[in-house]
Amino acid sequence: MELLGSPLPTLYTHRGSTPAKFLPPISTAPSPKNGFPSSPLPQSFSHPWVPRATNLTMGPSSKSSQGLTPSEALPPISSRAAPFTRYTPGDWHRSNLNNSKASETSRRNAELLTADTSRLIQDKYQETRKTQVKTTKKLGERVNDIKFWKSQLRQELDKMNGENNALTDVTKRLERALAKTEAPLQVTQECLLHREKRMGIDLVCDDVEKQLLVEADVIRSCQERMRRYLDQAEARLASNRMAQHEVERDLANKQVAHRIDDQCHQLRNTSDGISYYQGVERVDATISVPESWAKFTDKNILRSQSERVASAQLRDNIENLLVVTANEMRRQFSCVNVAFTHRIAEMAEAKRRIQDHLGKTLQEIFHLKRTIEAIRKAIRDKGRPLKVAQTRLDKRTRRPSMELCRDTAHLHLVNEVCEIEETLQSLQQRLGDAEDTLQRLVHAKLVLEHDLAVKANSLFIDQEKCMGMRKAFPSTVRLLGYV
Repeated sequence: MELLGSPLPTLYTHRGSTPAKFLPPISTAPSPKNGFPSSPLPQSFSHPWVPRATNLTMGPSSKSSQGLTPSEALPPISSRAAPFTRYTPGDWHRSNLNNSKASETSRRNAELLTADTSRLIQDKYQETRKTQVKTTKKLGERVNDIKFWKSQLRQELDKMNGENNALTDVTKRLERALAKTEAPLQVTQECLLHREKRMGIDLVCDDVEKQLLVEADVIRSCQERMRRYLDQAEARLASNRMAQHEVERDLANKQVAHRIDDQCHQLRNTSDGISYYQGVERVDATISVPESWAKFTDKNILRSQSERVASAQLRDNIENLLVVTANEMRRQFSCVNVAFTHRIAEMAEAKRRIQDHLGKTLQEIFHLKRTIEAIRKAIRDKGRPLKVAQTRLDKRTRRPSMELCRDTAHLHLVNEVCEIEETLQSLQQRLGDAEDTLQRLVHAKLVLEHDLAVKANSLFIDQEKCMGMRKAFPSTVRLLGYV
């Protein structure tokens, strides 16, 4: 940009333009007293004090070399004497004054900018330092918070380890007690098995057998409860380990976070290892806020405490179970021995009932066989009606287009097939029941037939084999699982 009032260099060009059109005639030129014309000047007259190049071109390089005389090349004197192309002295003074004022304004603005910049630098330094101190303090508070939760997690982890060890010991006792119940159950089952070798009417469900079955049920019930509590203990151990794993993982994460935050807390402007990480402030990798962070750890601790309470309750239940099951099994053991003593005394009076039972059994077998044969014949008789109904339905499916009508005949055929199939199903069910009943009657007949011959053997089984095996029973200490 050129300064106002500074002269421009003179332009020298060839007389290729039409100078007669650039200067107004003398008669129309404005007077110097009237100032500048109101109409805008052409681009060539934007600086009126500069002489036109067309007025200064001379010599053989001008248009005279193209056939014009020197007198023809120079414009008339009257057209060059227009004084409106000059500034006035007032314009000159005003220009200098404006330049001085602009310079002073620029200097004043520069001074203000310098002062403001210095003050801004100092303020931003203090602000940055204050922010850094505040951030360092917050990091220190964060480190303290992590230390607190780490101590809480360690305490809970130690308690959970102790609870897991205690629950493991009780579980081992329960496993030993469960293993000790196998011997009494084996004796009961062998007694039942030996008494199953009695023949005929001796296979009656007497009080001895009932007591043996009750004893077996009691032992199985005790075993079932033990297994159930054993499963609960294993599940509880698994839950405890899961809670312990969550606490351990949370504690490990807290240790890593503590190390990182402590390193961040120790960092200063003069520390090694600091660097620029452009755009890191725009990366939000957080997944929690302080409230959810503390709630997460508190939730882990509460879950671990809840698991410990449930584990302690389960240990108490297992201790009570061991005592209850031991008493139940010993009490039922005495009841079975008393029943055996009474049954041996009644064995001699049972012979007279054998023949009656055997006759009735043979008669029922005969009737049942006739019933089974009648059922089989009825099943065979239902075959052809079923084939006819299904064949009719199959052929009617080949009717063309709209002839495939769901008419009354179709509905009756479907009902007929369903009815026959239901009848066959019920007959098959009845046939299976009848065959099962027949098998049981045949087995009962064989038992009754042998019972007449082996009554002495039945007495031997109850008195010698069964009572001989029931002389020993596990002690209470073994049933409690201590040994």
